[in-house]
Amino acid sequence: ALAGPGAGGPVDSGRRLFRVAFRSELAPIPINQIHNWTVHVETAEGQPLEGATLKVSGAMPAHRHGLPTEPKVTADLGGGDYRVEGMKFQMRGDWEIYVDIAASDGQSDSATLPLVLP
Repeated sequence: ALAGPGAGGPVDSGRRLFRVAFRSELAPIPINQIHNWTVHVETAEGQPLEGATLKVSGAMPAHRHGLPTEPKVTADLGGGDYRVEGMKFQMRGDWEIYVDIAASDGQSDSATLPLVLP
């Protein structure tokens, strides 16, 4: 699992097929600066999920807007870790990060990671 400053999770995906965590390359997570994250995905049994396809997005539900960027998963780093480039937050407050996961065996699920930027 990912730990330390700028990290969050793990959280269960909606159907509890996967567990998802993240770590920002910049800590604390900055405002108005594009940066990269590592997203870690494992099975419900705790095994790293290799070779999955991930889509990452986010929103600020209270303000009814999403991220100002469209993050892209640019690398499967192995061990259930995936590089996400293009993360950017334009304001402080309560965010939700959405990770849609499609495993190589055809199973799919989504996780919502809460994120508070003080």
